Parts: sequence; structure tokens; C-alpha cells
Amino acid sequence: MYQQYPSQLLENAVEELSRLPGIGKKTALRLSLFLLKQDKEDVMRFSETIKTFRNEIRYCTSCYNISDSNVCSICASPKRNHRIICLVETIRDVMVIENTGHFQGIYHVLGGVISPLDGIGPDDLNITQLEKKVINGETDEIIFALSATMEGDTTNYYIFKKLSQYPVKITTIARGIAIGDELEYTDEVTLGRSILNRIPFESTL
Repeated sequence: MYQQYPSQLLENAVEELSRLPGIGKKTALRLSLFLLKQDKEDVMRFSETIKTFRNEIRYCTSCYNISDSNVCSICASPKRNHRIICLVETIRDVMVIENTGHFQGIYHVLGGVISPLDGIGPDDLNITQLEKKVINGETDEIIFALSATMEGDTTNYYIFKKLSQYPVKITTIARGIAIGDELEYTDEVTLGRSILNRIPFESTL
């Protein structure tokens, strides 16, 4: 059913908010009316925070995680083991694994997984940058921590074949995670144990 709006400005606000994931037109309308009832200073602070976030956020030049500076706090920390890299699909996965408190290495964010149906190939991911770290002798172990999906497994295998020629240990998180599960929806206890009980990747082939 077509929604009639008493104001073009309100309709514009609803249209913009409804572009957010999980936000339908009804929820967007409710949020718009909520913002309308707030003090102008609060709404301006909210909008400035979003604007600053979008304009000033950076990607770590080493691992491609988001950061406030050129190098993220994880990669910059001397307390982390920089010779163990956990390979993840997205920034959200870094946050999930960090919440387990069981991993003290560093990360490498691929930026996705190989998915021909979605037009995503190896060249669209941060694979070459990972290979350079291995070639430069910066890495002792790479832990595959991609989601247990067909696309995740395909990406794991592709990278394994690419890196198996180098003297680097390649492991994968233990499959306490159900096949087909996205990493970010896995509970922290299960994920933490999967990190600790990782196994050689070749044993999964």
C-alpha cells in the first residue's frame, strides 16, 4: 500500500533510512518521527558522528581491518604474535574472534569470499597481499577462519593451493561450527575452542 506523507522532507528521511539493512519503511518512519522529537543539538551530534565516521575511518594498511589510523591497534600491538595470521572474510569476523579472547596473533581480512554467482573472483579479494607476507618470510602460520559454507571452503582451497608451495604452516579452525554457518553468528565459546583446537588444513581435504 502506498504511504502518504504530510511532508516531502519526512518522505526523504524515510527513504534514506529505509536503505539501511533490516530497516523497512515502517521502521524508517518510526525512526524519522523519533528523531523529529529529539533536541536539534542531539540530532546534529548524531549526524556529525555518522559523517565523521564515514569520512575519517581508514583501513589498516597491513591487515585491512578498519582503524582510526593507518595501522590498526591489533597490528600495532607489540603484545601480539605477528607471525601467526588468522584469515577472515570480513571486519565483523575480526570483532567476533577478538571477543573470544583466545587469539593473540594478527589478522588478514580478505574482504569477501570467492563467489562466481556474485561476480567475486580471487582478484577481487586481498589474496595477493597475503601471499606477499608469506613470500617475505613474515609468517609462520596461517589459520583459515572463513565461514563453513561452500564459498568459504572454495576460498580456503584456492588459497591453500596458492600458498602450499611456501614453507608456512596452514591450519583451519576446528569444525565445532556447523557446516553452512556464518562465522559471525557462532557463539563465542564454540568459536574460541575452534581457534584453540585448530587442525592442519590438508587433513580436511
